[in-house]
Amino acid sequence: MLVTEEQRATMLANGRDYARNPHFNPQPVVKLFDPLGGATWLLTDLDPDEPDIASGLCDLGMGYPELGSVRLSELEAIRTLPNRGGIGIEWDRFFRPSMTISEYADEARRNQRISG
Repeated sequence: MLVTEEQRATMLANGRDYARNPHFNPQPVVKLFDPLGGATWLLTDLDPDEPDIASGLCDLGMGYPELGSVRLSELEAIRTLPNRGGIGIEWDRFFRPSMTISEYADEARRNQRISG
């Protein structure tokens, strides 16, 4: 699993807050990354109606990080792709957010990548 039960609960609560307030600007809850490439995700919330969809800052490693969404099931399935050797997307256990998601997005756009 890419997120713990505690993270999932926080992300669902954030998703409900976003539904009530589109200007809600939390800190990321989880940082995921591809150890075989440059992709990184700073995720803030889960859609309460579709809890497989996470939102946050998505950086596929091509110089264009953007706020968006991703299916956790698709990230989990990467491990099974040919030539991956069973290596999938990882959870950064040492990540501690220091900014809101909009601040991370502004910084990532300036640097053309997530650097936090």
